[in-house]
Amino acid sequence: MKKINSALISVFHKDGLDKIIKILDKFGVKIYSTGGTYDYIKSLNAEAITVESLTDYPSILGGRVKTLHPKVFGGILGRRDNENDVKQFSEYGIPEIDLVIVDLYPFEQTLASTNNEQEIIEKIDIGGISLIRAAAKNFKDVIIVPSAKNYGHLLDLLETKKGYSDLEDRKQFATYAFDVSSQYDTAIFGYFNQGKSSSFKASVSPSEVLRYGENPHQKGVYYGDLSKVFRQLHGKAISYNNIGDLDAGINLISEFEETTVAILKHNNACGLACGSSLLDSWNMALEGDPVSAFGGVIITNEIVDEETAVEINKLFFEIILAPGYKSSALEILKSKKNRIILEKNSYDFGKKQFRSALNGVIEQDHDLAGEKQYDLKVVTHKAPDELEISNLIFANKIVKHTKSNAIVLTKGKQLIGSGVGQTSRVDALKQAIEKAIEFKFDLNGAVLASDAFFPFADSVELANKAGISAVIQPGGSVRDQDSIDYCNKNGMSMVFTGIRHFKH
Repeated sequence: MKKINSALISVFHKDGLDKIIKILDKFGVKIYSTGGTYDYIKSLNAEAITVESLTDYPSILGGRVKTLHPKVFGGILGRRDNENDVKQFSEYGIPEIDLVIVDLYPFEQTLASTNNEQEIIEKIDIGGISLIRAAAKNFKDVIIVPSAKNYGHLLDLLETKKGYSDLEDRKQFATYAFDVSSQYDTAIFGYFNQGKSSSFKASVSPSEVLRYGENPHQKGVYYGDLSKVFRQLHGKAISYNNIGDLDAGINLISEFEETTVAILKHNNACGLACGSSLLDSWNMALEGDPVSAFGGVIITNEIVDEETAVEINKLFFEIILAPGYKSSALEILKSKKNRIILEKNSYDFGKKQFRSALNGVIEQDHDLAGEKQYDLKVVTHKAPDELEISNLIFANKIVKHTKSNAIVLTKGKQLIGSGVGQTSRVDALKQAIEKAIEFKFDLNGAVLASDAFFPFADSVELANKAGISAVIQPGGSVRDQDSIDYCNKNGMSMVFTGIRHFKH
Protein backbone atom coordinates (compact mmCIF):
# COMPACT_ATOMS: atom_id res chain seq x y z
CA MET A 1 0.00 0.00 0.00
CA LYS A 2 1.25 3.47 -0.85
CA LYS A 3 0.18 6.68 0.87
CA ILE A 4 -0.89 9.71 -1.14
CA ASN A 5 1.22 12.60 0.15
CA SER A 6 0.93 15.08 -2.73
CA ALA A 7 -1.35 15.83 -5.66
CA LEU A 8 -1.47 17.95 -8.79
CA ILE A 9 -4.95 19.13 -9.78
CA SER A 10 -5.75 21.05 -12.97
CA VAL A 11 -9.32 20.65 -14.24
CA PHE A 12 -12.22 22.36 -16.00
CA HIS A 13 -15.01 20.13 -14.66
CA LYS A 14 -15.45 20.73 -10.97
CA ASP A 15 -18.77 19.01 -10.27
CA GLY A 16 -18.03 16.38 -7.64
CA LEU A 17 -14.48 17.61 -7.10
CA ASP A 18 -15.34 19.32 -3.80
CA LYS A 19 -15.69 16.01 -1.95
CA ILE A 20 -12.31 14.86 -3.22
CA ILE A 21 -10.61 18.13 -2.23
CA LYS A 22 -12.05 17.97 1.28
CA ILE A 23 -10.86 14.39 1.80
CA LEU A 24 -7.37 15.17 0.45
CA ASP A 25 -7.19 18.20 2.74
CA LYS A 26 -8.35 16.08 5.67
CA PHE A 27 -5.56 13.56 4.98
CA GLY A 28 -2.98 16.34 4.84
CA VAL A 29 -2.20 15.87 1.14
CA LYS A 30 -0.13 18.72 -0.33
CA ILE A 31 -1.99 20.04 -3.38
CA TYR A 32 -0.43 21.84 -6.35
CA SER A 33 -2.81 23.52 -8.73
CA THR A 34 -3.26 25.95 -11.62
CA GLY A 35 -5.37 29.05 -12.25
CA GLY A 36 -9.08 28.56 -11.79
CA THR A 37 -8.64 25.22 -10.06
CA TYR A 38 -6.40 26.84 -7.44
CA ASP A 39 -9.06 29.51 -6.82
CA TYR A 40 -11.72 26.81 -6.54
CA ILE A 41 -9.69 24.83 -4.00
CA LYS A 42 -9.10 27.94 -1.90
CA SER A 43 -12.84 28.70 -2.00
CA LEU A 44 -13.34 25.38 -0.21
CA ASN A 45 -11.02 26.57 2.56
CA ALA A 46 -8.48 23.93 1.59
CA GLU A 47 -4.74 24.51 1.30
CA ALA A 48 -3.09 24.62 -2.12
CA ILE A 49 0.14 25.76 -3.79
CA THR A 50 0.21 27.32 -7.26
CA VAL A 51 2.17 25.48 -9.93
CA GLU A 52 3.80 28.82 -10.78
CA SER A 53 5.35 29.01 -7.31
CA LEU A 54 6.75 25.50 -7.83
CA THR A 55 8.20 26.14 -11.28
CA ASP A 56 9.05 29.85 -10.90
CA TYR A 57 7.38 30.34 -14.30
CA PRO A 58 4.00 31.93 -14.95
CA SER A 59 1.40 30.56 -17.31
CA ILE A 60 2.63 31.79 -20.72
CA LEU A 61 1.65 31.96 -24.40
CA GLY A 62 -1.99 32.61 -23.67
CA GLY A 63 -2.23 29.59 -21.36
CA ARG A 64 -0.66 27.19 -23.82
CA VAL A 65 2.18 26.46 -21.37
CA LYS A 66 1.33 26.04 -17.69
CA THR A 67 2.54 22.67 -16.41
CA LEU A 68 5.20 21.72 -18.99
CA HIS A 69 8.17 21.94 -16.65
CA PRO A 70 10.76 19.45 -15.22
CA LYS A 71 9.66 20.14 -11.65
CA VAL A 72 6.14 19.02 -12.55
CA PHE A 73 6.93 16.12 -14.88
CA GLY A 74 9.96 15.05 -12.87
CA GLY A 75 7.73 14.76 -9.80
CA ILE A 76 5.32 12.56 -11.75
CA LEU A 77 7.76 10.43 -13.76
CA GLY A 78 10.42 9.97 -11.08
CA ARG A 79 10.80 6.34 -9.98
CA ARG A 80 10.69 6.08 -6.21
CA ASP A 81 12.64 2.82 -6.25
CA ASN A 82 15.40 4.19 -8.50
CA GLU A 83 18.34 5.55 -6.56
CA ASN A 84 19.39 8.06 -9.23
CA ASP A 85 15.85 9.40 -9.64
CA VAL A 86 15.51 9.89 -5.91
CA LYS A 87 18.87 11.64 -5.81
CA GLN A 88 17.75 14.04 -8.55
CA PHE A 89 14.54 14.80 -6.66
CA SER A 90 16.73 16.23 -3.92
CA GLU A 91 19.32 17.80 -6.22
CA TYR A 92 16.80 19.81 -8.28
CA GLY A 93 14.14 20.43 -5.65
CA ILE A 94 11.55 18.25 -7.36
CA PRO A 95 8.59 17.19 -5.18
CA GLU A 96 7.19 13.69 -5.53
CA ILE A 97 3.66 13.84 -6.93
CA ASP A 98 1.54 10.83 -6.02
CA LEU A 99 -1.82 11.81 -7.52
CA VAL A 100 -2.69 13.70 -10.71
CA ILE A 101 -6.25 14.88 -11.39
CA VAL A 102 -6.67 16.46 -14.82
CA ASP A 103 -9.13 16.72 -17.69
CA LEU A 104 -8.72 17.76 -21.30
CA TYR A 105 -9.83 20.62 -23.50
CA PRO A 106 -13.20 19.63 -25.02
CA PHE A 107 -11.94 18.88 -28.53
CA GLU A 108 -14.79 16.61 -29.66
CA GLN A 109 -17.47 18.97 -28.31
CA THR A 110 -15.81 21.90 -30.09
CA LEU A 111 -15.62 19.89 -33.31
CA ALA A 112 -19.33 19.20 -33.07
CA SER A 113 -20.23 22.85 -32.51
CA THR A 114 -18.09 24.78 -34.98
CA ASN A 115 -16.22 24.63 -38.30
CA ASN A 116 -13.80 27.38 -37.25
CA GLU A 117 -10.38 25.80 -37.64
CA GLN A 118 -8.63 28.12 -35.20
CA GLU A 119 -11.15 27.36 -32.45
CA ILE A 120 -10.78 23.64 -33.11
CA ILE A 121 -6.98 23.71 -33.08
CA GLU A 122 -6.89 25.66 -29.82
CA LYS A 123 -8.86 22.85 -28.20
CA ILE A 124 -6.09 20.33 -28.86
CA ASP A 125 -4.76 19.79 -25.35
CA ILE A 126 -1.01 19.56 -24.83
CA GLY A 127 -0.27 19.92 -21.12
CA GLY A 128 -3.23 17.85 -19.96
CA ILE A 129 -2.61 14.92 -22.30
CA SER A 130 1.09 14.98 -21.34
CA LEU A 131 0.22 14.85 -17.63
CA ILE A 132 -2.14 11.93 -18.26
CA ARG A 133 0.43 9.91 -20.20
CA ALA A 134 3.23 10.65 -17.75
CA ALA A 135 1.23 9.68 -14.68
CA ALA A 136 -0.18 6.57 -16.36
CA LYS A 137 3.28 5.47 -17.46
CA ASN A 138 4.49 5.71 -13.86
CA PHE A 139 1.49 3.88 -12.39
CA LYS A 140 3.84 2.02 -10.06
CA ASP A 141 4.01 5.23 -8.02
CA VAL A 142 1.25 7.57 -9.25
CA ILE A 143 -2.54 7.57 -9.47
CA ILE A 144 -3.95 9.32 -12.53
CA VAL A 145 -7.53 10.57 -12.71
CA PRO A 146 -7.93 11.55 -16.41
CA SER A 147 -11.55 12.65 -16.50
CA ALA A 148 -14.42 13.88 -14.38
CA LYS A 149 -16.03 10.50 -15.15
CA ASN A 150 -13.43 8.96 -12.84
CA TYR A 151 -14.03 11.23 -9.85
CA GLY A 152 -16.36 8.65 -8.36
CA HIS A 153 -13.72 5.93 -8.67
CA LEU A 154 -11.17 8.07 -6.84
CA LEU A 155 -13.67 9.06 -4.17
CA ASP A 156 -14.44 5.39 -3.51
CA LEU A 157 -10.73 4.62 -3.23
CA LEU A 158 -10.04 7.51 -0.86
CA GLU A 159 -12.96 6.63 1.38
CA THR A 160 -12.25 2.89 1.38
CA LYS A 161 -8.47 2.93 1.79
CA LYS A 162 -8.11 6.15 3.75
CA GLY A 163 -5.64 7.91 1.48
CA TYR A 164 -3.69 4.83 0.40
CA SER A 165 -3.64 2.81 -2.83
CA ASP A 166 -2.17 -0.47 -4.00
CA LEU A 167 -0.55 -1.34 -7.33
CA GLU A 168 -3.74 -2.81 -8.82
CA ASP A 169 -5.62 0.40 -7.99
CA ARG A 170 -3.02 2.52 -9.74
CA LYS A 171 -2.89 0.21 -12.75
CA GLN A 172 -6.67 0.42 -13.11
CA PHE A 173 -6.51 4.22 -13.13
CA ALA A 174 -3.74 4.00 -15.75
CA THR A 175 -6.13 1.95 -17.86
CA TYR A 176 -8.73 4.70 -17.56
CA ALA A 177 -6.05 7.17 -18.59
CA PHE A 178 -4.95 5.42 -21.76
CA ASP A 179 -8.61 4.91 -22.68
CA VAL A 180 -9.12 8.68 -22.46
CA SER A 181 -5.89 9.56 -24.29
CA SER A 182 -6.42 7.07 -27.12
CA GLN A 183 -9.95 8.30 -27.77
CA TYR A 184 -8.79 11.92 -27.68
CA ASP A 185 -5.96 11.28 -30.15
CA THR A 186 -8.28 9.28 -32.42
CA ALA A 187 -10.70 12.20 -32.60
CA ILE A 188 -7.88 14.59 -33.49
CA PHE A 189 -6.56 12.19 -36.12
CA GLY A 190 -10.05 11.91 -37.59
CA TYR A 191 -10.29 15.69 -37.92
CA PHE A 192 -6.98 15.98 -39.77
CA ASN A 193 -7.36 12.77 -41.74
CA GLN A 194 -10.80 13.38 -43.29
CA GLY A 195 -10.86 9.82 -44.66
CA LYS A 196 -7.59 10.27 -46.60
CA SER A 197 -5.20 8.03 -44.66
CA SER A 198 -4.43 4.39 -45.31
CA SER A 199 -4.92 3.52 -41.63
CA PHE A 200 -8.17 2.78 -39.80
CA LYS A 201 -8.74 4.21 -36.33
CA ALA A 202 -11.85 4.19 -34.18
CA SER A 203 -12.40 4.78 -30.49
CA VAL A 204 -15.90 4.34 -29.14
CA SER A 205 -17.10 4.57 -25.56
CA PRO A 206 -18.70 3.88 -23.17
CA SER A 207 -19.19 0.10 -23.21
CA GLU A 208 -22.07 -2.04 -22.05
CA VAL A 209 -21.81 -5.79 -21.47
CA LEU A 210 -24.77 -7.50 -23.14
CA ARG A 211 -26.54 -10.63 -21.91
CA TYR A 212 -24.73 -12.53 -24.66
CA GLY A 213 -23.76 -12.15 -28.30
CA GLU A 214 -25.64 -13.40 -31.33
CA ASN A 215 -26.07 -16.74 -29.53
CA PRO A 216 -26.05 -17.61 -25.81
CA HIS A 217 -22.60 -19.22 -25.98
CA GLN A 218 -21.06 -16.00 -27.36
CA LYS A 219 -20.02 -13.02 -25.24
CA GLY A 220 -21.32 -9.66 -26.40
CA VAL A 221 -20.43 -6.02 -25.69
CA TYR A 222 -21.87 -2.81 -27.12
CA TYR A 223 -19.54 0.17 -27.48
CA GLY A 224 -21.38 3.48 -27.69
CA ASP A 225 -24.04 5.52 -25.95
CA LEU A 226 -27.51 4.17 -26.77
CA SER A 227 -29.12 6.95 -24.74
CA LYS A 228 -28.24 9.35 -27.57
CA VAL A 229 -30.36 7.29 -29.97
CA PHE A 230 -33.34 6.46 -27.77
CA ARG A 231 -34.68 6.48 -24.22
CA GLN A 232 -35.80 3.18 -22.72
CA LEU A 233 -39.15 3.57 -21.00
CA HIS A 234 -39.84 -0.04 -20.06
CA GLY A 235 -38.66 -3.62 -20.30
CA LYS A 236 -35.62 -5.83 -20.04
CA ALA A 237 -32.07 -5.04 -21.13
CA ILE A 238 -31.46 -4.72 -24.85
CA SER A 239 -29.62 -7.63 -26.46
CA TYR A 240 -27.02 -7.99 -29.22
CA ASN A 241 -29.66 -9.08 -31.72
CA ASN A 242 -32.01 -6.30 -30.62
CA ILE A 243 -29.34 -3.73 -31.47
CA GLY A 244 -28.99 -5.17 -34.97
CA ASP A 245 -32.76 -5.03 -35.52
CA LEU A 246 -32.98 -1.48 -34.17
CA ASP A 247 -30.16 -0.31 -36.40
CA ALA A 248 -31.85 -1.84 -39.44
CA GLY A 249 -35.27 -0.52 -38.45
CA ILE A 250 -34.19 3.05 -37.74
CA ASN A 251 -32.37 3.25 -41.07
CA LEU A 252 -35.43 1.84 -42.84
CA ILE A 253 -38.04 4.08 -41.20
CA SER A 254 -35.93 7.16 -41.94
CA GLU A 255 -36.77 6.67 -45.65
CA PHE A 256 -40.43 7.55 -45.08
CA GLU A 257 -42.16 10.85 -44.42
CA GLU A 258 -45.74 9.52 -44.44
CA THR A 259 -47.22 7.79 -41.39
CA THR A 260 -45.40 4.45 -41.47
CA VAL A 261 -45.16 1.27 -39.42
CA ALA A 262 -42.48 -1.37 -39.99
CA ILE A 263 -42.21 -4.80 -38.38
CA LEU A 264 -38.77 -6.40 -38.50
CA LYS A 265 -37.36 -9.87 -37.97
CA HIS A 266 -33.65 -10.60 -38.29
CA ASN A 267 -32.94 -7.13 -39.72
CA ASN A 268 -35.53 -7.43 -42.51
CA ALA A 269 -39.00 -5.95 -42.83
CA CYS A 270 -41.67 -8.64 -42.71
CA GLY A 271 -44.37 -5.97 -42.67
CA LEU A 272 -44.40 -2.31 -43.66
CA ALA A 273 -47.12 0.09 -44.71
CA CYS A 274 -47.97 3.77 -45.10
CA GLY A 275 -51.63 4.24 -44.25
CA SER A 276 -54.12 7.04 -43.72
CA SER A 277 -53.57 6.82 -39.95
CA LEU A 278 -51.24 5.08 -37.53
CA LEU A 279 -53.84 2.40 -36.85
CA ASP A 280 -54.35 1.87 -40.57
CA SER A 281 -50.59 1.63 -41.08
CA TRP A 282 -50.32 -0.91 -38.25
CA ASN A 283 -53.11 -3.11 -39.58
CA MET A 284 -51.66 -3.07 -43.10
CA ALA A 285 -48.12 -3.78 -41.86
CA LEU A 286 -49.33 -6.75 -39.79
CA GLU A 287 -51.33 -8.13 -42.72
CA GLY A 288 -48.10 -8.34 -44.72
CA ASP A 289 -46.87 -11.33 -42.71
CA PRO A 290 -48.69 -11.94 -39.41
CA VAL A 291 -46.72 -15.14 -38.84
CA SER A 292 -43.25 -13.59 -39.00
CA ALA A 293 -44.44 -10.57 -37.00
CA PHE A 294 -44.63 -12.76 -33.87
CA GLY A 295 -41.70 -11.82 -31.62
CA GLY A 296 -40.66 -9.00 -33.92
CA VAL A 297 -39.50 -5.41 -33.57
CA ILE A 298 -42.03 -2.64 -34.31
CA ILE A 299 -40.87 0.78 -35.47
CA THR A 300 -42.96 3.79 -36.39
CA ASN A 301 -42.37 7.44 -37.20
CA GLU A 302 -45.52 8.66 -35.42
CA ILE A 303 -46.53 9.10 -31.77
CA VAL A 304 -48.41 5.99 -30.67
CA ASP A 305 -52.03 6.66 -29.67
CA GLU A 306 -54.30 4.59 -27.44
CA GLU A 307 -56.36 3.13 -30.29
CA THR A 308 -53.26 1.79 -32.04
CA ALA A 309 -51.68 0.58 -28.78
CA VAL A 310 -54.73 -1.57 -28.07
CA GLU A 311 -54.25 -3.39 -31.40
CA ILE A 312 -50.47 -3.64 -31.14
CA ASN A 313 -50.81 -5.07 -27.64
CA LYS A 314 -52.64 -8.11 -29.05
CA LEU A 315 -49.38 -9.27 -30.66
CA PHE A 316 -46.40 -10.75 -28.84
CA PHE A 317 -43.40 -8.63 -29.81
CA GLU A 318 -40.00 -7.83 -28.31
CA ILE A 319 -39.52 -4.12 -28.96
CA ILE A 320 -41.46 -1.06 -30.03
CA LEU A 321 -39.70 2.18 -30.95
CA ALA A 322 -41.53 5.43 -31.69
CA PRO A 323 -40.89 9.18 -31.39
CA GLY A 324 -43.38 9.26 -28.50
CA TYR A 325 -46.42 7.70 -26.82
CA LYS A 326 -49.68 9.03 -25.49
CA SER A 327 -49.77 8.33 -21.75
CA SER A 328 -52.74 5.95 -22.10
CA ALA A 329 -50.96 4.11 -24.94
CA LEU A 330 -47.83 3.73 -22.84
CA GLU A 331 -49.75 2.17 -19.97
CA ILE A 332 -51.32 -0.38 -22.32
CA LEU A 333 -47.96 -1.32 -23.85
CA LYS A 334 -46.36 -1.66 -20.41
CA SER A 335 -48.70 -4.55 -19.59
CA LYS A 336 -45.92 -7.02 -20.46
CA LYS A 337 -43.04 -6.88 -17.97
CA ASN A 338 -40.19 -7.70 -20.37
CA ARG A 339 -41.48 -5.80 -23.40
CA ILE A 340 -38.92 -3.19 -24.46
CA ILE A 341 -40.46 0.25 -25.10
CA LEU A 342 -38.18 2.88 -26.61
CA GLU A 343 -38.65 6.55 -27.38
CA LYS A 344 -36.51 7.62 -30.31
CA ASN A 345 -34.34 10.72 -30.07
CA SER A 346 -33.36 12.93 -32.96
CA TYR A 347 -29.90 11.71 -33.87
CA ASP A 348 -27.74 11.87 -36.99
CA PHE A 349 -25.71 8.75 -37.64
CA GLY A 350 -22.25 8.87 -39.20
CA LYS A 351 -21.71 8.62 -42.93
CA LYS A 352 -19.34 5.66 -42.63
CA GLN A 353 -19.91 2.07 -41.56
CA PHE A 354 -17.39 -0.64 -40.86
CA ARG A 355 -17.04 -4.18 -39.55
CA SER A 356 -14.33 -6.73 -38.88
CA ALA A 357 -13.45 -9.11 -41.70
CA LEU A 358 -10.66 -11.69 -41.91
CA ASN A 359 -7.69 -10.13 -40.11
CA GLY A 360 -8.77 -6.53 -40.62
CA VAL A 361 -11.62 -4.08 -41.01
CA ILE A 362 -13.70 -3.13 -44.03
CA GLU A 363 -15.18 0.36 -44.25
CA GLN A 364 -17.61 1.95 -46.64
CA ASP A 365 -19.94 4.91 -47.03
CA HIS A 366 -23.47 4.39 -45.77
CA ASP A 367 -25.90 3.72 -48.59
CA LEU A 368 -27.55 7.14 -48.60
CA ALA A 369 -28.78 7.01 -52.19
CA GLY A 370 -32.52 7.55 -52.40
CA GLU A 371 -34.04 7.43 -55.87
CA LYS A 372 -36.73 9.99 -56.74
CA GLN A 373 -39.16 10.03 -59.64
CA TYR A 374 -36.81 12.13 -61.76
CA ASP A 375 -34.07 9.48 -61.31
CA LEU A 376 -36.15 6.77 -62.96
CA LYS A 377 -35.41 5.80 -66.55
CA VAL A 378 -38.35 4.20 -68.35
CA VAL A 379 -36.89 1.44 -70.54
CA THR A 380 -40.12 -0.16 -71.84
CA HIS A 381 -42.69 0.99 -74.38
CA LYS A 382 -45.25 1.24 -71.62
CA ALA A 383 -44.50 3.78 -68.92
CA PRO A 384 -45.77 3.24 -65.37
CA ASP A 385 -48.69 5.46 -64.36
CA GLU A 386 -48.50 7.85 -61.40
CA LEU A 387 -49.88 5.30 -58.93
CA GLU A 388 -47.40 2.68 -60.10
CA ILE A 389 -44.52 5.17 -59.87
CA SER A 390 -45.48 5.98 -56.29
CA ASN A 391 -45.55 2.28 -55.41
CA LEU A 392 -42.31 1.56 -57.27
CA ILE A 393 -40.47 4.23 -55.25
CA PHE A 394 -42.08 2.86 -52.07
CA ALA A 395 -40.95 -0.68 -52.92
CA ASN A 396 -37.46 0.50 -53.82
CA LYS A 397 -37.04 2.08 -50.37
CA ILE A 398 -37.86 -1.26 -48.74
CA VAL A 399 -35.67 -3.42 -50.97
CA LYS A 400 -32.73 -1.11 -50.26
CA HIS A 401 -32.90 -2.24 -46.61
CA THR A 402 -33.52 -5.94 -47.31
CA LYS A 403 -30.80 -8.63 -47.25
CA SER A 404 -29.59 -9.64 -50.72
CA ASN A 405 -30.57 -11.25 -52.96
CA ALA A 406 -33.80 -9.39 -52.36
CA ILE A 407 -37.15 -8.94 -54.08
CA VAL A 408 -39.98 -6.85 -52.67
CA LEU A 409 -43.61 -6.84 -53.82
CA THR A 410 -45.90 -3.97 -52.86
CA LYS A 411 -49.36 -2.72 -53.63
CA GLY A 412 -51.11 0.37 -52.32
CA LYS A 413 -48.03 1.33 -50.24
CA GLN A 414 -48.17 -1.98 -48.43
CA LEU A 415 -45.47 -4.65 -48.36
CA ILE A 416 -47.25 -7.81 -49.54
CA GLY A 417 -44.35 -10.17 -50.16
CA SER A 418 -40.58 -10.31 -49.94
CA GLY A 419 -37.82 -12.72 -50.85
CA VAL A 420 -34.86 -12.25 -48.54
CA GLY A 421 -31.25 -13.42 -48.58
CA GLN A 422 -31.60 -15.92 -51.39
CA THR A 423 -28.67 -17.24 -53.43
CA SER A 424 -30.48 -16.55 -56.71
CA ARG A 425 -32.70 -13.65 -57.70
CA VAL A 426 -35.37 -15.87 -59.21
CA ASP A 427 -35.57 -17.83 -55.94
CA ALA A 428 -36.06 -14.55 -54.07
CA LEU A 429 -38.93 -13.71 -56.42
CA LYS A 430 -40.50 -17.14 -55.97
CA GLN A 431 -40.33 -16.71 -52.20
CA ALA A 432 -41.93 -13.25 -52.41
CA ILE A 433 -44.77 -14.51 -54.61
CA GLU A 434 -45.39 -17.52 -52.35
CA LYS A 435 -45.56 -15.22 -49.30
CA ALA A 436 -48.06 -12.92 -50.98
CA ILE A 437 -50.27 -15.81 -52.07
CA GLU A 438 -50.07 -17.45 -48.62
CA PHE A 439 -51.51 -14.31 -47.02
CA LYS A 440 -54.27 -13.94 -49.66
CA PHE A 441 -52.96 -10.90 -51.50
CA ASP A 442 -54.08 -10.22 -55.05
CA LEU A 443 -50.93 -9.70 -57.09
CA ASN A 444 -52.73 -8.21 -60.08
CA GLY A 445 -51.46 -4.64 -60.34
CA ALA A 446 -48.70 -5.17 -57.75
CA VAL A 447 -45.20 -3.82 -58.39
CA LEU A 448 -41.79 -5.44 -57.94
CA ALA A 449 -38.48 -3.99 -56.71
CA SER A 450 -35.16 -5.76 -57.04
CA ASP A 451 -31.97 -4.74 -55.23
CA ALA A 452 -29.84 -5.64 -58.28
CA PHE A 453 -30.24 -6.35 -62.01
CA PHE A 454 -31.89 -9.40 -63.53
CA PRO A 455 -29.28 -11.58 -65.27
CA PHE A 456 -32.00 -13.27 -67.32
CA ALA A 457 -35.59 -12.63 -68.37
CA ASP A 458 -36.90 -15.47 -66.17
CA SER A 459 -37.68 -13.11 -63.28
CA VAL A 460 -39.87 -10.70 -65.26
CA GLU A 461 -41.56 -13.69 -66.90
CA LEU A 462 -42.40 -15.15 -63.48
CA ALA A 463 -43.57 -11.73 -62.26
CA ASN A 464 -45.86 -11.26 -65.27
CA LYS A 465 -47.48 -14.66 -64.81
CA ALA A 466 -48.20 -13.73 -61.17
CA GLY A 467 -49.99 -10.53 -62.26
CA ILE A 468 -47.29 -7.98 -61.44
CA SER A 469 -47.58 -4.94 -63.69
CA ALA A 470 -44.46 -2.83 -63.09
CA VAL A 471 -40.82 -3.39 -62.14
CA ILE A 472 -38.06 -1.22 -60.67
CA GLN A 473 -34.46 -2.40 -60.79
CA PRO A 474 -30.97 -0.92 -61.20
CA GLY A 475 -30.28 -2.32 -64.67
CA GLY A 476 -26.73 -2.98 -65.80
CA SER A 477 -26.86 -6.60 -66.94
CA VAL A 478 -25.37 -7.50 -70.31
CA ARG A 479 -28.75 -9.16 -70.92
CA ASP A 480 -30.96 -6.25 -69.85
CA GLN A 481 -32.50 -6.22 -73.30
CA ASP A 482 -33.92 -9.72 -72.80
CA SER A 483 -35.93 -8.50 -69.80
CA ILE A 484 -36.97 -5.32 -71.63
CA ASP A 485 -38.14 -7.31 -74.66
CA TYR A 486 -40.22 -9.64 -72.51
CA CYS A 487 -41.87 -6.69 -70.74
CA ASN A 488 -42.65 -5.03 -74.08
CA LYS A 489 -44.23 -8.18 -75.47
CA ASN A 490 -46.39 -8.63 -72.38
CA GLY A 491 -47.47 -5.08 -71.63
CA MET A 492 -45.36 -4.59 -68.50
CA SER A 493 -43.63 -1.37 -67.56
CA MET A 494 -40.09 -1.28 -66.19
CA VAL A 495 -37.81 1.47 -64.94
CA PHE A 496 -34.08 1.48 -64.25
CA THR A 497 -32.54 3.45 -61.38
CA GLY A 498 -28.86 2.92 -62.16
CA ILE A 499 -28.25 2.33 -58.43
CA ARG A 500 -27.68 -1.12 -56.95
CA HIS A 501 -28.63 -1.69 -53.30
CA PHE A 502 -26.87 -4.85 -52.18
CA LYS A 503 -27.06 -5.45 -48.44
CA HIS A 504 -25.19 -8.30 -46.75
